[in-house]
Amino acid sequence: MNNGWLQVDKSSKPALVKRKVDNIHDEVRDLLKRIQSLQLSDSNAKEVVELKKRKLVEDVVINYFIVTKSAGFSTNISKGEAELTAEMLQTGSWKTLHFKQYNFNAKGMMPSYGCLHPLLKVRTEYRQIFLEMGFTEMPTNNFVENSFWNFDALFTPQKHPARDAQDTFFLSDPAMTTKLPEDYVNKVKQVHSTGAFGSIGYQYDWQLEEAQKNVLRTHTTAVSTRMLYKLAQEKIFKPAKYFSIDKVFRNENLDATHLAEFHQIEGLIADYNLTLGDLIGVLYEFFRKLGMNKLRFKPAYNPYTEPSMEVFSYHEGLKKWIEVGNSGMFRPEMLLPMGLPEDVSVIAWGLSLERPTMILYGINNIRSLIGPKVDLEMCQQNPLCRVTAATDEQ
Repeated sequence: MNNGWLQVDKSSKPALVKRKVDNIHDEVRDLLKRIQSLQLSDSNAKEVVELKKRKLVEDVVINYFIVTKSAGFSTNISKGEAELTAEMLQTGSWKTLHFKQYNFNAKGMMPSYGCLHPLLKVRTEYRQIFLEMGFTEMPTNNFVENSFWNFDALFTPQKHPARDAQDTFFLSDPAMTTKLPEDYVNKVKQVHSTGAFGSIGYQYDWQLEEAQKNVLRTHTTAVSTRMLYKLAQEKIFKPAKYFSIDKVFRNENLDATHLAEFHQIEGLIADYNLTLGDLIGVLYEFFRKLGMNKLRFKPAYNPYTEPSMEVFSYHEGLKKWIEVGNSGMFRPEMLLPMGLPEDVSVIAWGLSLERPTMILYGINNIRSLIGPKVDLEMCQQNPLCRVTAATDEQ
């Protein structure tokens, strides 16, 4: 009726629909046929747009590919070589091999990047602080030590529990050492067995064979002993400040705060008339520079220091005070046999590296910091540096 093909005859009852023209011309049908026969391919033509609105036509994209044989066509499937090796160059086989083409426009995989372990960061801080405070670094390149320097020279009796196999790793090959300074050994023997330099000693039968046993060093204090002995051999005594950072080994039961292999931060100051107050002041200053201000000192016993103090710091994650080191003043029974002057005192300490790192980085289990269970993502996600605010709280 819109096209004028039909009309409604209302004169009849009921009204009838009748033809209005004898012949019709269906332009929509003709247009659809033209589109079907590809005679009309302009999808933006006005007529086509109208047909799209009426949903009589739709756009369809058809992709055609023409495949032809190339010069390298073969019915045999072969895998191209991806790399040119030294063997191919030596044998000349590269001349007949087929190599894959390189896509120089493709983006490669992002290379993995290195990151510093928190222990390395704190170790660097330790070293920098000691150097700023005027200390000299001691050589610590011997993990294997003999019992004389590790125990006897430190006035540790040969029956001390720390020298048992439960606490110390003994070597089986080589099991013994024979290179010891004879005069110094005799003085150490006398101090242990009968007493000397104003001390009654331990009053026991000291055995050279026990002192010759090789061990994995249980502390870097053995290095301090060697350095003090070397210092005592100088003709004129000069005050000295030494430190070292290296691994030690103990037969420990593993738990959240103990490992069988760990780092020890060794430090000592040898000077005239030092006191316990000097030791506390040095440790407070060291930990203040490190960013740890909550410290406590507890009286302790060591065979080679008197008085002795354990050092504790508060761990926010564990909500408790944990031991971060041991300290004290070396006994005359240790210093005088070396030949040091009587008015020379030595304050010393052995600190942990792992436990302060746990405090500074909020790590609750030492086994997630070092060892086979360490989390590598933890190393990558830790910040490059720590920013701490210094306070007067102790």
